[in-house]
Amino acid sequence: MATGNVFGKLFGPLMAAAKSSASQTAVAKSSSSETAVSATKTAPRLVGILKPVKVSPALANFLGVTEASRTDAVRKIWQHIKQNNLQNPENKKEIFCDEKLKTIFEEKDKVGFLEIAKLLKQHFVKS
Repeated sequence: MATGNVFGKLFGPLMAAAKSSASQTAVAKSSSSETAVSATKTAPRLVGILKPVKVSPALANFLGVTEASRTDAVRKIWQHIKQNNLQNPENKKEIFCDEKLKTIFEEKDKVGFLEIAKLLKQHFVKS
């Protein structure tokens, strides 16, 4: 005797009804949770080194903008260093300053790459 057939005949309609109501509930839950998540998500608040702040006139001249985040400033400085091949080939930790970099690095001829953040500190205006 095949019990699978009996089970299917007796409980098939009940199982189908349960599946459809479960899927409808899942859809309702997912759409309500999506609206709850989208309501709680707002534009990310930029803080710390990611927050754009006013920069000194020298750094503004170098970057071409009056406000920048610290990460953007360092990124653009490194881009300038790489494009102009200013890194010492013998000592990669050393940067040769061209005229453009000297304006923001206290007229130094060369700086260490760890000095860059320290020398940039004075160019970010505290509000």
